[in-house]
Formats: sequence, structure tokens, C-alpha cells
Amino acid sequence: MNQKCIELLEKAKNNPRGLRFTELRRLCGCIGMIEDRRGGSHFIYKRERPFFLLSIQKMKDGKAKAYQLRQRIDFIEEHNLDNPDKKE
Repeated sequence: MNQKCIELLEKAKNNPRGLRFTELRRLCGCIGMIEDRRGGSHFIYKRERPFFLLSIQKMKDGKAKAYQLRQRIDFIEEHNLDNPDKKE
């Protein structure tokens, strides 16, 4: 994870209700997730190893939903993906 991604992750941890939806999508890319498909307002992101699949939606004010962001942060921490020295 590069420095910009680490800074974005810290921003998300410090204020999960204040993160923009575009920043959540960027955070998905930071941990190697790809947009698998889109269905209406739902964006489906997946990662193969370790497998993770999550649907995210944008709120009316353009922010990310806090519970979806929390799921992403928990996944990152559980699999130690925030370690800049970890090679995938």
C-alpha cells in the first residue's frame, strides 16, 4: 500500500462518516479490489486472494455509507493489507 493509500485509510478510520464515495472507491483500488459489476446504484467490488466481495452504494450527499466503510477497514486490518512492507 503506497503512502497516499495509507493516508486515505487513516482519514477513513478517523472520520468514517465524512469519507466521500469516490474516496471509498479509491480505497478499494488501493487494496487490489476491482469493480466486478454495477447494478443500478450498487457497485460490486471483489478481491480474489484473500477473497472478499462487497456491494457499496453512494448516499444522496455523495458520501460513503459508514457501515460499508467499516467493513472495508476491518478487512484491511484483518488481512494486514495496510502494512507497506507486505508484498502480495
